[in-house]
Amino acid sequence: MKPALSPSDQQILTALQQAVAAELERKRRLGQYVVTWQDGKAMVQGPDAPQPLAAA
Repeated sequence: MKPALSPSDQQILTALQQAVAAELERKRRLGQYVVTWQDGKAMVQGPDAPQPLAAA
């Protein structure tokens, strides 16, 4: 169970979440890719995302 956040900590967390959501929306509107962390790996998502290099 997570400990409860203080009111000021909750304000900070909310501001950070809103900033990230706004940036992701901006990138989506511009058609830019984003890099996120998922299952312990960096994931590149979006229409212009670079393709992984083929193993030679």
